[in-house]
Amino acid sequence: MSAGAVTDARARFVRPLLIAFLVASAVDLVGVLADVRLAHLVAKPLLMPLLAGYAAARRGPRLLVAALLFGWGGDTFLLPDADAAFLIGMGSFAAGHVCYLWLFGRARSSVLLGAGYAAVLVGFVALIWGGLPADLRIPMAGYSLLLAAMAYRSSTRGRYAALGGALFLLSDALIATGIADWPQLPAPDFWVMLTYIVAQLLLTVGVLTPGPEGTAAATGAYGERSISI
Repeated sequence: MSAGAVTDARARFVRPLLIAFLVASAVDLVGVLADVRLAHLVAKPLLMPLLAGYAAARRGPRLLVAALLFGWGGDTFLLPDADAAFLIGMGSFAAGHVCYLWLFGRARSSVLLGAGYAAVLVGFVALIWGGLPADLRIPMAGYSLLLAAMAYRSSTRGRYAALGGALFLLSDALIATGIADWPQLPAPDFWVMLTYIVAQLLLTVGVLTPGPEGTAAATGAYGERSISI
């Protein structure tokens, strides 16, 4: 089979996978908002595999697909209400952030933006530190540093990825405030999932869409090039 035929075969799945991801996202968000736990339990584990399938169908970088699948691991392990599962899920998300960082490479980022993220990170960790369980303080501080670095470096892939990185940071900050027993917004799980879903989608779109970096933003790891919908 020729490379062109493989590309055409993949392209047929691009739109159905994106639609399936959006439908699963809507089901999950409605389920969380309406407190229908079964909808959340069914839809949440489908989100990242569908988005990873979409990225693969677009011939996205393998590191992007890996980051999304590590996100699926985090989503799955965070479903049970257990400390051990939470730590494993956080580790899976951390591995996804490493994939994103590797994918973003060494392109220059704004020093001012980096200083802003650093200030937010230090200030936020200092504020929630006393409210965190003692055994979670160091793991969450390390994870927060990795997440902030990913959010900062996401700006190298254009405004979509940059916004996605910022929303990912916001989503996990909302989780952290809940663990630290801070006052919460109404329907806090809805806002966590909404910002997380949009973050992963924007990161994916940012990586797959050619940006100001030219072909560097359109070409994936191992020389793979994305295709348009």
